[in-house]
Amino acid sequence: ELVLWLLGWRITGTFPNEEKVVVIGAPHTSNWDGIVGVSCVLALGLKIGLMGKNSIFRGPFAPMLRWLGFIPIARDSAAGIVAQSVAKFKERDALFLGIAPEGTRHGAEEWKSGFYRIAMEAGVPIMIVVFDYAQRELRIPFTLYPGGDIEADMETILTHYRGVITKHPDSLSRPLHLRRLEDFVFPAFRLLPSARGGKPVCCVSISPRLVRLAW
Repeated sequence: ELVLWLLGWRITGTFPNEEKVVVIGAPHTSNWDGIVGVSCVLALGLKIGLMGKNSIFRGPFAPMLRWLGFIPIARDSAAGIVAQSVAKFKERDALFLGIAPEGTRHGAEEWKSGFYRIAMEAGVPIMIVVFDYAQRELRIPFTLYPGGDIEADMETILTHYRGVITKHPDSLSRPLHLRRLEDFVFPAFRLLPSARGGKPVCCVSISPRLVRLAW
């Protein structure tokens, strides 16, 4: 809690009354997201599992990584990351599995769907975590119980990130960037006078998604 106070951040929202949850955090545009996230986890006394390459568990830092909650994942395994993650849920009585759906902090073109597949196959909900730098809060606005319609569920998830200000707005992933543009859709009308009494003959309506000429 001291670290959060020093950073000027707070935690808001409601945790699901569940023992097993997939946790997704976004927008991810800076290493500061990790610092804030870890500080919040420690402040809450949570034990959140984070996936890591199994190769990093072969050195002297392996015990510390396990204590921090990192879970070794063999990326080259035939079982695949999704299957391995589902297996971890089945092995444990309680698990909060943290995943960054954007996969990178450098403006991902799309979100990876692995977190959704893991939640579906493991039969667990998805807890949404928002890093809001404008409000300086880590927000937990909603927990989704996936129903199998990934497009509809993804749209529900993404609506909770609408209007969020991240550390580096220019590095927003494309799905979040598109929703940010939607927030700033504005009808800007430019009237072009005619030679007939100065009445407008052309109206240009401009928005991030649409440019329309109406005569």
